[in-house]
Amino acid sequence: MFERFTAGARAAVAAHAPAEARQRGDRRIGTEHLLLGVLHDAEAAQALGVDVETARSALAALDEAALAVIGVDARGVERITIPAPSKRMPFTSGAKATLSRALAVARRAGARRVTGGHLLAGLLDGDRTDPATGVLTELGVDRFAVRARLAP
Repeated sequence: MFERFTAGARAAVAAHAPAEARQRGDRRIGTEHLLLGVLHDAEAAQALGVDVETARSALAALDEAALAVIGVDARGVERITIPAPSKRMPFTSGAKATLSRALAVARRAGARRVTGGHLLAGLLDGDRTDPATGVLTELGVDRFAVRARLAP
């Protein structure tokens, strides 16, 4: 499925994103996990101006805020790590859309392979209800400036 991805992009999607999902106790790979997976690449993290630890903290803060809205205080509660499934972890529809956008970005650029930068561009184009967009907003990332840095 990921034969057109560079080794770094493949690792972000097929290794780091599922590991991030399991670490957070999630059973599906969402856009937030793709974002964390991409941030394992130093070049993508530099383009975004955020490291993976900072993004994890922002995502945890968003989770706590969402739970607080419904009256749940999750401070101090540790997430359980989901054991590695015997089959490949499924992607959410938002994550699938992000992968499609990344492929489209690579095609428009005339690239033969999808890179971490293309994945990052696909994440930057998410709508405002997208979890990765929420993390980027929480971090104060200027999506337009990052897009300009990613442009060939």
